[in-house]
Amino acid sequence: MEMEGVENGWQKKWQFRGNEELNTASISVRGALTMLMKNLKNPAGDDQRPTIMLGRGDPTEFRSFWTTPAAVDAVADALHSFKFNSYCPTGGIIPARRAIAEYLSRDQPNKLSANDVYITAGCTQAIEIIVSVLARPGANILLPRPGYPQYEARAAFDHLEVRHFNLLPEKGWEVDLVSVESLADHNTAAMVIINPSNPCGNVFTSQHLKKIAETANKLGILVISDEVYGHLAFGSNPFVPMGKFSSIVPVITLGSISKTWIVPGWKLGWIVTNDPNGIFEKTGIVDTLNNYLDITTDPATFIQGAIPQMFERTKDVFFSNIIGLLREAADLLYEMVKEIPCLTCPNKPQGSMVVLVKLNLSALEDIDDDIQFCLKLAEEESVIVLPGVTVGLKDWVRITFAVELSVLEDGFKRIKAFHQRHAKKI
Repeated sequence: MEMEGVENGWQKKWQFRGNEELNTASISVRGALTMLMKNLKNPAGDDQRPTIMLGRGDPTEFRSFWTTPAAVDAVADALHSFKFNSYCPTGGIIPARRAIAEYLSRDQPNKLSANDVYITAGCTQAIEIIVSVLARPGANILLPRPGYPQYEARAAFDHLEVRHFNLLPEKGWEVDLVSVESLADHNTAAMVIINPSNPCGNVFTSQHLKKIAETANKLGILVISDEVYGHLAFGSNPFVPMGKFSSIVPVITLGSISKTWIVPGWKLGWIVTNDPNGIFEKTGIVDTLNNYLDITTDPATFIQGAIPQMFERTKDVFFSNIIGLLREAADLLYEMVKEIPCLTCPNKPQGSMVVLVKLNLSALEDIDDDIQFCLKLAEEESVIVLPGVTVGLKDWVRITFAVELSVLEDGFKRIKAFHQRHAKKI
């Protein structure tokens, strides 16, 4: 559509305009949080309390969650070496790819090589790339509900049809494999799992992962396993990488250093092909992946250059300390939810940094849905939690527990006061 304007007194027709498809993509976490932040009270008003952010998995502001000095030293050493100021080759520099392959191979029988690893600008770019690689005309992809909205947004951008299978809260958020089978057809390319889960906070058992692999094999589709929270597991289920089952079904693993090393701003992630049977080569996935990487941006070369030293010198005590902090905070959150009648947490968090909590709207007098709940909570108590509709589950909220305990306690005191103010009168 042509746009009209005035130029030097003359009517001028402009032939460009924004791509409206970008405006109709599914809501993002960042977009939802921006909306809620705009609903905070004027700081110059009566409420001078600090805002409590429980809507985003980024604990970098808290000293107890700071990354290990070994990671900082590795980046500094890479910079001072003057060896990593250049462009990098497609897929990333070999030493970093090899270090990531060795790091991931520790937990699975099929050993990975540097050629199996493709370095990306964070896990978000990894999602964008793999969705685009699979988006041939007429194809569809199976996504979890609830899930991470970046997958829907990218699929919409690439005109890749999305079909949702359910995660079952009554079964610890396991995949409803019956619904997976009913949704798949001859155009289905892949199914996505997120383990440990964002937004649910669960960790899949090894037995359930094997069933997922067997189902995908039966359907002839690959599994994309988003493991950005890999190893951040602190419940009864240990973290098991999906690559363990790559002899049953080919697996694309997505990951990054963002959560495990608590450095989301460093923007280094990866796509890994777990494929001992060479299926990705035969089906053209490897060629398409390399061709896409030829035309996209790369993560900073000096961050890549830091990876080998960073992985080698980070002590296990750093990871165990982070896991201990998350476990303690998850336990506290689970107990505090019980004290607020309008909230129900069906499953105690076992991993990641977030959990889904169900809203009991019948206990509230003037709140109709999760968005209204979150907007009013931000306005009245300066507490930010994420509306469940953002992750595909209406009338739930996603809450992060990756904060200091005192902040979490203060946040829930405010949520409790909010409930008391809006509780339905009996």
